[in-house]
Amino acid sequence: MTEPAAVPRAPRHRAVPGAIARDRPEADGAAAGPIAIVPDTEPRFAEAVNRAGGVVAPLSTDTRGLVWTSSEGEDELEALLAAHPQIAWVQLPWAGVDAFAGLLRRHRHDGRVWTSAKGAYAQPVAEHALMLALAVLRELPARARAGEWSADERGRSLYGAEVVLVGAGGIAVELIRLLEPFGVRTTVVRRADAAVPGAARTVTTDRLAEALSTAEVVFVVAALTDGTRGLIGRDELAALPDAAILVNVARGGLVDTAALVDALEAGRLGGAGLDVTDPEPLPTGHPLWNAPNCIVTPHVADTEAMTVPLFAERVRVNTAALLGKGRFEGLIDLDAGY
Repeated sequence: MTEPAAVPRAPRHRAVPGAIARDRPEADGAAAGPIAIVPDTEPRFAEAVNRAGGVVAPLSTDTRGLVWTSSEGEDELEALLAAHPQIAWVQLPWAGVDAFAGLLRRHRHDGRVWTSAKGAYAQPVAEHALMLALAVLRELPARARAGEWSADERGRSLYGAEVVLVGAGGIAVELIRLLEPFGVRTTVVRRADAAVPGAARTVTTDRLAEALSTAEVVFVVAALTDGTRGLIGRDELAALPDAAILVNVARGGLVDTAALVDALEAGRLGGAGLDVTDPEPLPTGHPLWNAPNCIVTPHVADTEAMTVPLFAERVRVNTAALLGKGRFEGLIDLDAGY
């Protein structure tokens, strides 16, 4: 008799705020009004608005809040906002907002509150990043593809490693917590000149090469902006010690793909774990698919089963803020672009 398939349990994730301190405006209720969800395809988002005491209604002159649920559509969103200038709050769906960079630049002085999902998905993404690091350290890419028993002495431990986190958002904060049992020494590289709790040291981005010079494992967890595109290039990869590994779970554009391929194929880099690539999707036959000790996952660090309830909770919290009952979470710094 065939056993029934187990019903997947709901993950028990929570949002993780980043290490960058930023004022969070508290609404006074003056902007209270109906909230539109576009496109309206997931009932849990409307339920989240209702739980916060808000009302979901189609777009009209009364609309005060907009939950934009598509990962793209910058032009469509701009046209919608032009037709409804009374909208006071816009919620974007992902932690990264690079797909809306031009729109955010053009609207940075329009007085609206803009929020993203940053911090909301930090736990599943940090978990995936840790998995990639362990897989690469233990040479899993080659072992998983092996068709015969081939014992060797390859493989390294994460315990006591020198770790560099490039970025200080929620993923970095959660990674510091997950890495604690391994007794690593963590350096955080960030734009702001302020310490990150749990890190052995914190340095600013202008000291990136210095931080990389002793790294055994590098996690790229920064936001993609005009200023961070190609942040990890040939010079930065050359600054790494031989056999260091790189994990990128942020955006593919943060890393120079050609330089990464060259470093892997030359044996200078010990391996790479990538959930994001540039280009993306990564084309069939691209050198990264077969680069030495490289594992590529197709941007699945946070699956729909994980993100939908987390985004619904972000919508609930920010709906309450729009109604004057709390503070907005995931505020976008319109000048910085994330």
